Amino acid sequence: MNLCWFLAIVFAIIGTLSTASPAGGAGDPLVLPVWPGAAPADDAASIGPEHFRTPEKSPTTDAKWLTNVTKPTISVYRPVKSRNTGAAMLICPGGGYWNLAWDLEGTEVAEWLNSAGITGIVLKYRVPRRPGQAGAIPPPGPLLDAQRALSLVRSKAQEWNIDPHKIGMVGFSAGGHLVIATAVNFDKRAYEPIDAVDKVSCRPDFGVAVYPGYLNEEKSNAVAAKMRIPEGTCPIMLVHASDDTVSNVENSVGMYAALKHAGVPAELHVYVLGEHGFGVRKSSNPVSTWTDRCIEWLKSLGVVKQ
Repeated sequence: MNLCWFLAIVFAIIGTLSTASPAGGAGDPLVLPVWPGAAPADDAASIGPEHFRTPEKSPTTDAKWLTNVTKPTISVYRPVKSRNTGAAMLICPGGGYWNLAWDLEGTEVAEWLNSAGITGIVLKYRVPRRPGQAGAIPPPGPLLDAQRALSLVRSKAQEWNIDPHKIGMVGFSAGGHLVIATAVNFDKRAYEPIDAVDKVSCRPDFGVAVYPGYLNEEKSNAVAAKMRIPEGTCPIMLVHASDDTVSNVENSVGMYAALKHAGVPAELHVYVLGEHGFGVRKSSNPVSTWTDRCIEWLKSLGVVKQ
């Protein structure tokens, strides 16, 4: 073999390796707009350009905080083909409905799901709150984005090798509230249908809410009066740390009791330590094993194989 042919083969091998998908996922995500045009019921005139906050203007320094979202999207991260279980989860990052913890509660979650053979789909829903929207209650726009996103994902199920009956949600903090809100409003779309996508069900098949907020009345710690739990609400898993100083653990405890009373299959995991914002990152605290408990729960539901 002459030198030219040898070098050609070497470079071909290097090129193949450099473009191969990483072990935990399938490379760069597919990004799609949630809405065919402008997001409905939105007052975005005073919202500036979308951007990541600088460290000095961020709520914390352990995440990349995205804000000024006026064009919601989904970013689809697929597992390697040989490990694909057919399940998918819409990921809702937290941020108080002001920002989105894009890496901590978004892309890192997708990577974890990919490692378990689950398609991870990060929802970039509209933030911050629009003018006149009080900080004590959730704004209406994100629910519309989540409902539409679920219908969009389900409409693409065959194309993306997803089982249309194994599409769930996972959310953190405000995103955890969004999971619950979407789960209990599956029977009533919050906007007028636009196209064929909106004829597809927006009901999640299961939901995971991690240190959710906005579920309880501030004074009484009772489940928020407006929280309705209709028959047919999907199974829910709740995860929280007792020492959470941002979102009181009673949000999850009260929601679990309400779901149980309504006859909805629910599972609750409360850890002594963990505070707020632990995401899926590993630590010495037992709270970081919640991801293992979640996969076990999904196996018990038949979402992934035993």
